Amino acid sequence: MIKSMTGFGRCEVGNEMQKITAEIKSVNHRYQDIAIKMPKRLNFFESKIRNLIKNYIQRGKVDLYITYENCIENQVQLKYNQPLAAEYVKYMRQMAEDFQLPMELTAANLSRYPDVITMEEQEVDEEQLWQLLEQAVCGAAEQFVDMRLREGEQLWKDLMGKLDVMYRYVEQIEQRSPGILKEYHNKLLGKVQELFADTQVEESRLITEVTIFADKICTDEETVRLKSHIISMKKTLMQEESIGRNLDFIAQEMNREANTILSKANDMEISQIAINLKTDIEKVREQIQNIE
Repeated sequence: MIKSMTGFGRCEVGNEMQKITAEIKSVNHRYQDIAIKMPKRLNFFESKIRNLIKNYIQRGKVDLYITYENCIENQVQLKYNQPLAAEYVKYMRQMAEDFQLPMELTAANLSRYPDVITMEEQEVDEEQLWQLLEQAVCGAAEQFVDMRLREGEQLWKDLMGKLDVMYRYVEQIEQRSPGILKEYHNKLLGKVQELFADTQVEESRLITEVTIFADKICTDEETVRLKSHIISMKKTLMQEESIGRNLDFIAQEMNREANTILSKANDMEISQIAINLKTDIEKVREQIQNIE
């Protein structure tokens, strides 16, 4: 079944220590474009995440949002840099002696000096973190794909219906075409007889004129190709792989044939049918832009 290029998926996983939430959404795009927004702590996994997402999407602009929460109460620890503190005390005493200044130093004051006491985040088990991250991303991606498939089913039904209507339009053009030649023959004969009432009309000359006219307005090749394109598009819609680009190419060819029929049309009925045909082709092209 075909897939839509728009979709959304969300998944949240965690344990007693960590929680990860992944959200995926996508819109139409000619190519595969993946944008990832996540905390700096997870940047190390970006390449793995991209490869993971590529398993679920071939085409479309995808935005992936990842949030990370560390549920451990003491997720940071203080570190006392004793050698640095000793250096501060040493030089402060030296300054007091050099300039005859009172030595008024307390532990509280010393602790405020740069890098004497620092806070460091606790190390995280990267393998365990990746397992949670992978689970969250895959869970969101699976929901995302399910939504795209549901929308794709609706697109498939709509496109199949439009293609059936277009096929009937082509058949109407084929049925109407012979009548145009007959009407032209009668019209031409009437004009000649009106102009030359006393002269015998040469049937062979009329046939020649009608043949020339028929060559100019003949749309047999166009209608045959249009039918072929419609059948080809239906077959393509039955495929499971990424088909959006193929469908777009077929739609362009269909539009070209419809334009040719419209330019050749010397009949109001066929012109109207051709306009309706072009309108439906344009609707199909718009829908195809939503297909992966």
